[in-house]
Amino acid sequence: MNEELISQYINDTFDSIEAVMAMGNTFFFYDPERKFPFATLVTTDDEYDQFSNLSRPSVFRLSIGISKATYRSRFGAEPFTSNAVDSGYDFTALDQVMPHPVYGRMYWVCILNPSAATFQAVIQPLLAEAYELDVSKHAKRKTRE
Repeated sequence: MNEELISQYINDTFDSIEAVMAMGNTFFFYDPERKFPFATLVTTDDEYDQFSNLSRPSVFRLSIGISKATYRSRFGAEPFTSNAVDSGYDFTALDQVMPHPVYGRMYWVCILNPSAATFQAVIQPLLAEAYELDVSKHAKRKTRE
């Protein structure tokens, strides 16, 4: 899988999505106010996050905001809150779902360069969950207005 195919899948699969590109990265929003994306495709390191070594040729990271329950079922009771370097995860590994090195404490997961098999079996259901969570959050905000 590559970034283009993943972007196409997200845009073709989920309703009312806005994909916003900035500095070579793509942020996928359901919320028209763009408060927080439900998924991101990041292709470059920045000053705050160099854990995945995205400066390698053709390496990208797909990040997905999932539910607390799903996160816990995959990784245990609580996200790591200490330094990501000391977390025990190799954030440079390809095709492995792991906590996000920066946003894991907010129940975000990530994967670098997912294979087609991993994308279909693991990532598609996580994207569907993230999208539904975002739709639900937006609907709740609308009812409070």
